[in-house]
This record gives sequence, structure tokens and C-alpha cells, in this order.
Amino acid sequence: MLKIIKIGGGIIDNPEELTRFLKAFSEIQEPKILVHGGGKGASKMLQQLGIEPQMVEGRRITDQATLDVVTGLYAGNLNKNIVAQLQQFGTNAVGLSGADGNVIQGVKRPVKTIDFGFVGDITLEGINTDFIQLLIDHGYTPVLCAITHNGEAQLLNTNADTIASTVAEALAIKNEVQLNFCFDKIGVLRDVNDDTTLIPTINKELYQTLKAEGVIFEGMIPKLDNAFRVIENGVKQVTLVHANNINSDIKTTLC
Repeated sequence: MLKIIKIGGGIIDNPEELTRFLKAFSEIQEPKILVHGGGKGASKMLQQLGIEPQMVEGRRITDQATLDVVTGLYAGNLNKNIVAQLQQFGTNAVGLSGADGNVIQGVKRPVKTIDFGFVGDITLEGINTDFIQLLIDHGYTPVLCAITHNGEAQLLNTNADTIASTVAEALAIKNEVQLNFCFDKIGVLRDVNDDTTLIPTINKELYQTLKAEGVIFEGMIPKLDNAFRVIENGVKQVTLVHANNINSDIKTTLC
């Protein structure tokens, strides 16, 4: 089974947690892909430069100055540090933005009620599955960051959850795929401060109820929206699990 694993900001922002996760990730014997965003690092860098970060429903509004910062962080420092640690742990990783190998091409999000700036939307057609499959078949582990491109020399900031979900859906056409969202909680909790309130299984009907109750909100909404879409389109399983429990049964499974 091909495992696609996305790590969230809570792990990225904690160097010790990130190192522990990357060691556990390297111990996975099946073919695997790692997808990462940027955590709070981008917002901190923007604030240091006098740029106030703007977020709407968990998605960053990206003007040119913000794009320059997130590209340098996501596709540069962060991506290469992750790759270097994976090499240390014996995983032959290849760090990629969407422009590298034309691996993910998208389009600038159309302006509707909100102008998200240089934010990219992607589709299955924009995923270079041949290139990704070539890397996997030759024993490499792709590490994808949250920067894509539009084919006309424009880089685009793209939600990492969307990247993970779309890549999973595209590769599920020829592979049995498990998509895992790893973050700093053991799964979806009714009370975010109480691990005993883990919800082990969520179907689409329960998801709508949890959103209405405010149990699931902000950045979790696009994550689960994408997850349910890919389940309907061929991905075998989607889980939400703590990064320290990557091979554990303590998790939330979406069905």
C-alpha cells in the first residue's frame, strides 16, 4: 500500500516533535510520500517584516510579499531541513515544490467574494503522476511542500491538505492508497483539551453535525472536506492521527 502522510503545523513548529516524527516516518517500509505546509513560521517571518498575516477559514491570503516569504520558507529552508533529516534516518528523500519536475501545476484562484491573491487551486489533471510514480518505483520518497506553479512562471501558495488529498486521489487510480493526516492531536476530539473524547470514526453525516456544533472548525474544515472527497474517489482509507502514533490504532478514521 502507498502511504501519503501530511504533517501539520503543530509538528513542524516543534523541532523535537518533528525529529521524532521523521524518524518514525523513516521506519515505514511501504512506499511513502510526505506532504508538509509551513506551520506558524511563515506568520512569524511576516510579522518580523512588518506584514500582518491574513487568514480566512484556515487559508492564507497571499500577496506578492507574502508569496516571497512562504516560498523561501516552504520550498527552501523547511523542505530541505526535512529532507536532510530523512537522509540521516536512512530515507532517500527528494524535496519538491510543484514546479520541480512539473509535479503539481495549478491555477490562480478566481476572485469571488474574497481575493486570495497568489493562491493556487489544483485538480487531478495538474498532478504529474508519471513523475511521482517514477520516483517511488525507484525507491525515492517525495517530500512535497505547499508551493505549486501555473505553468507560466507564476508560483502559487497552495493548501497542503489539498495537495495531499489531490495527490492521493490521483495516485489511487493505479495504487492502493492510504492518506494520513498527522498533527498534534490523537485524532478528532469533541473537547480539544481532553484526549478521552476521541471520536474514532466519522462518516459524512456526523461530520456535518460536528461542524454545526462547532466541534470541527477553522483549519479542520478544509482538511475533512478534502478527506471525504477523496474517499468518494478511490482512496482506500483516510486517518487523522498524532504524529507520535503514526503506526498506532489510536486515531480517527473517516469513512
